Amino acid sequence: MDITTEGFGFMLAWGDLTWVPFTYTLQARFLVSNPVNLSPSMVIIILVLEIAGLYSFRASNGQKDQFRRDPKHESVAHLRTLKTKRGTELLITGWWGIARHINYTADWTMAWAWCLVTGFITPITYFYVIYFGILLVHRERRDDAACKKKYGEDWDKYCAIVPYRLIPGVY
Repeated sequence: MDITTEGFGFMLAWGDLTWVPFTYTLQARFLVSNPVNLSPSMVIIILVLEIAGLYSFRASNGQKDQFRRDPKHESVAHLRTLKTKRGTELLITGWWGIARHINYTADWTMAWAWCLVTGFITPITYFYVIYFGILLVHRERRDDAACKKKYGEDWDKYCAIVPYRLIPGVY
């Protein structure tokens, strides 16, 4: 997505080659020197978070992709949509009726699972989930502005139908 929307330049190259490898892996580096013994209940919580996040991420993106490729496909034909003046349709049920960027929420859920394996010894290992949360909120806001520009008043209608941006019932 980054390459198609922002182009491949210094920022993306630096981020992929420097920022991501050295910051998103702080948990693994920490665990090499500081083994953590997690309780069985904590392991279950982490596994449930990871599995739920991965499932939600893949299912929501898969649903959107299938709808774009073939809206009459049996797996998405039952979904309700909002017709726009542009002639396109916005999903208002299914995963995309839960929150406008439910895939971001799922991605962030997995980030929590990856940080929780370090226990609560230091906040440094939670840098990833904090930074990623800020990044996703920023991206969601940017996406929202682009969709408002693209769809106009239809976007306002869509937002009234799907009021939550990331976290259903909260935000």
